[in-house]
Amino acid sequence: MEEAVTRDPEVMHGTPVFRGTRVPIQTLFDYIEGGDSLDDFLEGFPTVERVLAIQVLEECKELRLAKV
Repeated sequence: MEEAVTRDPEVMHGTPVFRGTRVPIQTLFDYIEGGDSLDDFLEGFPTVERVLAIQVLEECKELRLAKV
């Protein structure tokens, strides 16, 4: 599976974004922190594939659990 996140100085000044988009990863976390659902986020950013958003969340979960 390809990486869900890309970082390119030519795209959004190097901010981590979902692969194939200009949508910052931080936006997903902002939605979730604000009480919105994954579906709300995906509705607002239709260029982000569900599988990529889930992959980012899973990777974050794994990283967090590895630190416990």
